[in-house]
Amino acid sequence: MNFAEAETLAGRAVAVQAVEEDVPSPCCSVCRMDRLSGFCEGCLRTIPEIAGWSKMEDETRRHVWRAIELRARAGIWRMPETNAGNEGESSA
Repeated sequence: MNFAEAETLAGRAVAVQAVEEDVPSPCCSVCRMDRLSGFCEGCLRTIPEIAGWSKMEDETRRHVWRAIELRARAGIWRMPETNAGNEGESSA
């Protein structure tokens, strides 16, 4: 996901939160978890949010969409990479 995709997802989240019933799933068939952030790279949901979606009431689904909106706008959907493999190396 890049910043443009995150902004598009945030906009969709705002629109979906106004839906009265049959709140649609945010799934976009990417289904790949970012190991650092813990969010799906396609929809910015956590594993518990994904697993519980089918049993959620519409009100709870709107709360998940709000969380998606906030994650997308805050840029926390992607944690910075670290150079963990380069620690302690010498330049000799």
